[in-house]
Amino acid sequence: MIKDNKAACGRVDIGGQAVMEGVMMKAPKAIAVSVRKPDNTIVTKLKPYSSPADKHPWMGWPFIRGIVSMCTMFSMGMSTLQDSTDMLGMLDEEPTKFELWLSKKLGKGVDKIVMGTAVFLAIILSLGLFFFLPEAVASLLKKWIHQEWLVNLLSGIVRICLLIGYILFCAKVPDVRRTFQYHGAEHKTVYCHENNLALTPENAKQFSTLHPRCGTSFLLIVFFISIIIFTTVGYFFEAIGLPITNVFLRFLSRIIFLPVVAGISYEILKGLAHSNGKLARILRWPGLQMQRLTTKEPTEEMLEVAIVSMNVALYGLPEGCETTPEGYTIIRDYRITDPVLRNEIQPEETVAPAQAETEAEETEKAE
Repeated sequence: MIKDNKAACGRVDIGGQAVMEGVMMKAPKAIAVSVRKPDNTIVTKLKPYSSPADKHPWMGWPFIRGIVSMCTMFSMGMSTLQDSTDMLGMLDEEPTKFELWLSKKLGKGVDKIVMGTAVFLAIILSLGLFFFLPEAVASLLKKWIHQEWLVNLLSGIVRICLLIGYILFCAKVPDVRRTFQYHGAEHKTVYCHENNLALTPENAKQFSTLHPRCGTSFLLIVFFISIIIFTTVGYFFEAIGLPITNVFLRFLSRIIFLPVVAGISYEILKGLAHSNGKLARILRWPGLQMQRLTTKEPTEEMLEVAIVSMNVALYGLPEGCETTPEGYTIIRDYRITDPVLRNEIQPEETVAPAQAETEAEETEKAE
């Protein structure tokens, strides 16, 4: 159990991620994942976290930390999705013969095979949709447009349009729309914590679902910065007599310079998020509007899940709670995870529904 996070977390940014039927929250020393099961209970998992900069201080240097953050968040995101699907029991169905064969050949569990395949396909889709396709369009445009900056601007606009279209398409899927609601719950809970209010659904729901440190805003900044960086790179190679005209070379150059783009974009995101100046508000406005596509208004039940994750990441797992056979902690009332609010819970409120029903029947028989 992690108990020493409260003091540390009050002065730093708390990050999060929406997952299937739940929310992940990351504090400086812990990560908590909480999901709501079909029986309406919340199950949560806590694991320690150590920033790469804790072991290697240079990884916390400006610009470099953006590259490190991009890599760690990708890995953490996949791990968190795996945790949430395990906690919901989404992979409990019988594996196919192909999955069993692949698992035997590779010496890994079926769940890791399924998740690994999904990650591989997601990477291929992302590279093809957001990198290769826009560069193919740019190569066609260069036949008619000879200004490098204009070609890069148009390819960047194509990339942004593809992103918006992809999000709108995904939003049509009911499960994805619910995930967008949990995304909104995550943001509202983070706002509530940042404003030093008690973490309750009533307090959290008054805040916006749009947060300046959101990954959606980061993506939009990446796309804008990429236009500037790739235009500069194009001018440089033209100046030395090696213009990049081949679509595959353009695609390769974008991949090579992606860490540079990520490092600069991260610093811009952090700077805009922690400034209330007029210029900062203007510059972060597009990213906030983009979040209207990826966040939706959550229900109070969703806010409770986000609050559980926040509290567990900050204060550790509450004592005396039941656990599932897999070892996940069962939360029947979100207040039990708050060191202050747990004192408001009446003893009968912590009784499991099945146990309460049995006790009620025994009382009736006694009467």
